[in-house]
Amino acid sequence: MLKNRFRDLALAVAFAAAALVSSARADPTLNFSWPMNVGPLNPHLYSPNQMFAQSMVYETLVRYQADGTIKPWLAESWVPSTDGRTYTFKLREDVKFSNGEAFDANAAKANFDAVLANRTRHAWLELANQIVSAEVVGQYQLRLTLKDAYYPLLQELALPRPFRFVAPSQFKYGGTKDGIVAPIGTGPWKLTETLLGQRDVFMRNDSYWGQKPAYAQINVKVIPDPNTRAIAFETGEIDLIYGTDGPISPDTFERFQKMGSYTTALSEPLETLVLAINTNRGATRDIAVRKAINHAVDKDTMIATILYGTQRRADTLFAPNVPYADIGLKPYGYDPAEARRLLDAAGWMGASEGGIRSKDGETLSIELCFIGTDAVSKSVSEIVQADLRKIGIEVKLIGEEESAIFARQHDGRFGLIFNRTWGAPYDPHAFVSSMRVPSHADYQAQLGLPDKAEIDAKIGQVLVSTDEATRQQLYRNIMTRLHEEAVYLPLSYVTAIAVAKPEVGAIPFGAMSSEIPFGLLAPKSN
Repeated sequence: MLKNRFRDLALAVAFAAAALVSSARADPTLNFSWPMNVGPLNPHLYSPNQMFAQSMVYETLVRYQADGTIKPWLAESWVPSTDGRTYTFKLREDVKFSNGEAFDANAAKANFDAVLANRTRHAWLELANQIVSAEVVGQYQLRLTLKDAYYPLLQELALPRPFRFVAPSQFKYGGTKDGIVAPIGTGPWKLTETLLGQRDVFMRNDSYWGQKPAYAQINVKVIPDPNTRAIAFETGEIDLIYGTDGPISPDTFERFQKMGSYTTALSEPLETLVLAINTNRGATRDIAVRKAINHAVDKDTMIATILYGTQRRADTLFAPNVPYADIGLKPYGYDPAEARRLLDAAGWMGASEGGIRSKDGETLSIELCFIGTDAVSKSVSEIVQADLRKIGIEVKLIGEEESAIFARQHDGRFGLIFNRTWGAPYDPHAFVSSMRVPSHADYQAQLGLPDKAEIDAKIGQVLVSTDEATRQQLYRNIMTRLHEEAVYLPLSYVTAIAVAKPEVGAIPFGAMSSEIPFGLLAPKSN
């Protein structure tokens, strides 16, 4: 009798365990981490909304592909007018928001109107300035009218923000610039829980019109520190590390690679990591100082010893494979002797005994600002500090939280500050467009240039040029001027890194650096 009881109990436990395993296989959960919460996820606003999460919940009319092409998405097709100033989009008829609301031309127009009602906030993106109106021409037909024939229209409609779609029922006060009620999109994921400082939870949208993700749930744990993130991965608290913003230190990535027990991957170069040099403040107003900085940093050693070969040396703001950027700009090159000569000739003296230079009573001291939780930025900053110290420049490192660094970018309180190009499909058009916006680090860095207004005017011209030769010449002029004035110290071409538990399966990379393709992950079967 007792034996039978134990047998029955063992069978019950076995069946329960099998059910749990089956359930886990049917509804797998992925544990991920991010330095902060994903924010309220307003698709039409910026920080603290995190782009990877906006792309999970919200979708675009068209989708950018890794090969540079544009794929129909919420729009099945589109027809431009002969003058290029109107585009008529045929929308899919099988799409609903995750709360059941229909996605149609009225919903699409409402979202475009909401973005344009906050046009000033989006002025960094020229498309926001170019759209005159969005018009419903049928239940599933939407027409956009532009001021000019704008060649990057489709690329900018594919961006993570602001031209994505939230259910109109979630507007506040008839729009989105003052917030939304809840993040209800058409995408494959739904944000279902947020605990500030702890986690965000995304559930699969089982009514999604497209291919549904294999994972049923993604837990995004808030882990600001890269070393803590690595420990969380090794102890099984998270299953995946992914990102371009130093999610773990490069030496930790190399260690995980060598262990052989994890899946590791490195993307192709995505963006250019640079230090923007302030032409309008302090010692870096002097072009000799800016050029000396460019000659003084040993990028090859930095990439080998700090980045462990995970990135490639950059010598120009845009990589030569970026459209319009292969124009033969001469790199400054690593040459500390030339850096010293430039500073001597400009009157910055006092380094003969290994001291800090000065000129007319001004010490050659520069603040280098970076996000304190970014392991890569911190390590690179220390290398730059050491290299510039060798030529008599004092560098003060300022590591702060992300919001504080953004504030410095907005008002120009920096000597050197980390910046990046934005990668495809932003580069070069959207990135140079943003150079005209005062809240961006590029604008502040360029503000001391005598021909800043002329550069901005050429940017405006290149964006609406319909003549390819004219467009090429304008881009050449813009990029050449910024290079000659040494407004940037290009450091490296950035890659994304990924480390995962073997059961997560293969790790693909997104077509845009801001995307994390959770929908393409397929856990291995046991």
